Amino acid sequence: MKAITDEKRSAQALVMGSRPLGEVVLSYVDVLKPRETSLITFIGALAAMVAGGGFPPFDRWILATIAILLGSGGTNGLTNYLDRNFDALMVRTRHRALPSKRVYPPEKVLPLTIGMVVVALALAWWLHPWAALGGLVGVVAAMIARGTTSSHFLGGVSSVSPVLVGWLAIDPHFSPALLLLCLLVFIWVPLHVWSVILAWREDHLNAGLRVFPATWEQRDAVKVLFALSIALYGVSLALYFWGEFGAVYLVVANILGVAIVFASYRLWRSKVIWDAWLVYKLSAYPYLGLTFLALALDMWI
Repeated sequence: MKAITDEKRSAQALVMGSRPLGEVVLSYVDVLKPRETSLITFIGALAAMVAGGGFPPFDRWILATIAILLGSGGTNGLTNYLDRNFDALMVRTRHRALPSKRVYPPEKVLPLTIGMVVVALALAWWLHPWAALGGLVGVVAAMIARGTTSSHFLGGVSSVSPVLVGWLAIDPHFSPALLLLCLLVFIWVPLHVWSVILAWREDHLNAGLRVFPATWEQRDAVKVLFALSIALYGVSLALYFWGEFGAVYLVVANILGVAIVFASYRLWRSKVIWDAWLVYKLSAYPYLGLTFLALALDMWI
């Protein structure tokens, strides 16, 4: 037993002990999925801005943004921990900090990630209990059914959570605009996630991740993505009519909606893997980030 313990300590020292502090810190930041966390924080902060009519109380807005940042980062870190064994089997993800053992043993990330989530929920509770409940539902949804098709729908619930936290921290009332924003994000998640799975279909199958759309014939799976893009466009337009937004948002929603529908249609017609990757990239910051930014700009201009 002592020999095994010494071997583990030696491996840990080899992985982390000889590295500069900056690289170690960056490895822990990588566990938090900074790109995904920054996008989710961005839309949550803008949702809070919209809830306050474009000019919410600055102190509450800052605290809501911090809560979303900590909660999203901590939750993403926990999902990285839960997915580490699958990630190690896939070419696309094996370079991440946990499967590559840049952070080893993986349990070392748990105090950081759990602590971030706890602080985030406490902040959300201080702002309003409804905001905390929205955050808690998001954390729980992100943790269960990992590695299954169900996790993508639950991921939709989890990604709606920052919008709920941001909005309810400023305006603790449900409205058509809030419900439509949640529906927009809920539809966006499978379109975004399934497009990258389709682009790396063989990678997922080789890793034993037999989830949709990897398990479907590509010619059938792309039809689902195209239908989702139309639904997404429709909800974005419904926000204009029932969310009481103006011309700035309408113009941006139409440009982005047509772009995402065209990209998905092109994928449907071509069935080329590169087109699936383009849908994935377009649906990230270009679509979701600019859509939420247009909502705030509509109130400022």
